[in-house]
Amino acid sequence: MATDGFDPLDFDTAQHARSSASSSSSGDSNESLLESLTAAQRAAVLHFEGPALVLAGPGSGKTRVITRRIAYLLSRGVKPWQILALTFTNKAAGEMRNRVEHLLPRGLSGGLVVSTFHSYCASLLRRHGDRIGLAAGFSIYDSDDQKTTVKAAIEEAGLTTSNWTPASVLSAISEAKNRLITPEEYLSEAADFWTRSVAKAYVKYQELLTRSNACDFDDLLMRSARLLRDDAEVRARMQERARFILLDEYQDTNHAQFVIAATLASVHRNLLVVGDPDQSIYGWRGADISNILEFEEHFPGAVVLPLGENFRSTAAIVRAADGLIRHNSKRPHKDLFTALEEGEKVRIVRCQDEHDEADQVAAFFEERLREGVPYKSMAVLYRMNALSRVLEDALRRKMIPSIVVRGTAFYDRKEIKDAIAYFRVLTNPRDEVALRRIVNVPTRGIGPTTVRKIEAYAAGSGYGIFEALAIAPGAGIVKGKIGESVHAFADLMRGFQQSMDERFPGELADFVGEVLKQTKLDEFVSRGGVDEAERVANLDELVSAAREFQMIDDPDVTHPTLRTAVCAWLASVSLIADADAFDPERGSVTLMTLHAAKGLEFDSVAVIGLEHGLLPHSRSVESEDALEEERRLLFVGMTRAERALMVSSASSRQVRGIRQSTIESPFLKQIPRDATTATDRTPNFDRIVYDDPEAFSDLDPLELFPVGCSVKHPIFGIGKVEFLARGFGGTRARIAFRSVGTKTVILEHAKLARVV
Repeated sequence: MATDGFDPLDFDTAQHARSSASSSSSGDSNESLLESLTAAQRAAVLHFEGPALVLAGPGSGKTRVITRRIAYLLSRGVKPWQILALTFTNKAAGEMRNRVEHLLPRGLSGGLVVSTFHSYCASLLRRHGDRIGLAAGFSIYDSDDQKTTVKAAIEEAGLTTSNWTPASVLSAISEAKNRLITPEEYLSEAADFWTRSVAKAYVKYQELLTRSNACDFDDLLMRSARLLRDDAEVRARMQERARFILLDEYQDTNHAQFVIAATLASVHRNLLVVGDPDQSIYGWRGADISNILEFEEHFPGAVVLPLGENFRSTAAIVRAADGLIRHNSKRPHKDLFTALEEGEKVRIVRCQDEHDEADQVAAFFEERLREGVPYKSMAVLYRMNALSRVLEDALRRKMIPSIVVRGTAFYDRKEIKDAIAYFRVLTNPRDEVALRRIVNVPTRGIGPTTVRKIEAYAAGSGYGIFEALAIAPGAGIVKGKIGESVHAFADLMRGFQQSMDERFPGELADFVGEVLKQTKLDEFVSRGGVDEAERVANLDELVSAAREFQMIDDPDVTHPTLRTAVCAWLASVSLIADADAFDPERGSVTLMTLHAAKGLEFDSVAVIGLEHGLLPHSRSVESEDALEEERRLLFVGMTRAERALMVSSASSRQVRGIRQSTIESPFLKQIPRDATTATDRTPNFDRIVYDDPEAFSDLDPLELFPVGCSVKHPIFGIGKVEFLARGFGGTRARIAFRSVGTKTVILEHAKLARVV
């Protein structure tokens, strides 16, 4: 079997000979391999030749099927080195390897490749990369290496990182590589200024990689796919090697991975893929759901084997999730069911606001703890990382240990640490660590060389770095445009300092928002990259945190200023960031995004933020494909729960310090009522009695929202209809909103809800 110290493609070794033990030496008969399998699982394990699609629902035992099938193939006389099993994570590959080894006698699995896609491709390129100009000892660049390289490429292309951010350029390059498009091809296809500029950076980026004999992660896939496609000798050798291919999580494959799999399987056609289109949630990073939806078209004669029985979740949870996902049209049907007990119904809770929501989650977990469930078996899942901040605070107050997994705790996120560093410098100009962090964030042209000059000047003159920064341009230490940038930065910071001394403590949130805007930090974090919305939302949440901060009166401070409030707020943030609630005896509640939760399971799960604009995300509402992916995302979250599931929404949330009313996610109405219990904690005036935009094709808007009725808008909140009129483009309504005054909207497009 392939291990870290063995090249899985080096089949000219003695390992090849040792692994050719006959199937008769195996201590496991076919019957023992099939033991404890369901009829559907047995059918998948016993499938021998030809293409097959195993539609494996959540908790259906797909890893057991893959590992048992590998053992079954060996029992049929297939040589270990003729089997290739690929998955997406090292953890999953390791688990599969361990299970196979436990099923087989020692030595029988030698030469078997159970690996990740990227590891397999790296091995392929180390053996055959010289045929495409890649030396065997090539480096594989991680994300930090990529950022450093792409910054240099942007500059060499004559561009600026302020207009073409590394994140946005890398995102475009990654997309191109996933589609197997070379820099030259990308440049020839570029049709506008943006793509032509990115193409130039792509060309330089690849030149730098080539000069360093390096590949990034996308290169591993792209170069392997093109090598297999274009080199007949290598292709024939690898096709003969991989006579039986098993692919896990097939719904997550991108185009490059599809080409690799299809090319390898094109001769023997013994390709078995395992996946679930209902759990395809990575379209934003290149996964192509059509690979699994169109499997039978790509591989004629394929057998489809559905695994619908869930061994993880109670009947109520399975029924709720199944009812939800049936609203997706682009999916092959499979019945989801379980033989487990009914269990408690899914709790749907409409909360007053995000703080009430966090308290309800805490109460839910306290109840589960009293029933004997440890904290380590509980999780909170959310669409965006910014939602974790209020949760972290609430759980800490309740003395419930929690940990943010595969994400960063709110105050440890880079954009938040950058923002906080500004306020640290404003209140303590001698904080050199914070100053170094922000002096060129966003990019101002004040690079390391300039900073070193100013530091040397400060050391020689006895000034602090911030003082030296303010004096340096006038002293001739820095000149030209760089001197102007240094002067402008120093003036900006001194203006903020003066403002803190002249304003009142109650203006804290406004001041935080102003600093983010005037430093252009909010613009900086929004310039491209797959996580731009996440980073913008985090900065908005920082303003909300400042809005909620309550400064304790200090009798020794007779005339508190805004500076007093900023100092107190920073102190509270430091305490939160340093708090350690982890309890090694009882474990911690896990806080993570829905995307990160895929593949995991917990006894008790709370999915929060089920609102228009959050889940489904605001960027998905105009696209049916994107909306279906958002529904799949909720489906994945719900099916992480084994015994208890709570899904919640908040009637209002603070966004950038401003409280906004919300509308419940339409997904909530798609969960079968017989599988749920609903609790509405909002005041009566906020109870929705009508919320079905699709009904406009059948009903008259004038009847749905008559003059005098109360309505709820996803942004403007609660209001009363004052005037209606039909006109060109739709039905116009003048509505007096409580929080923002009178607005005129088009009923057919306003996404209103009728409330009482």
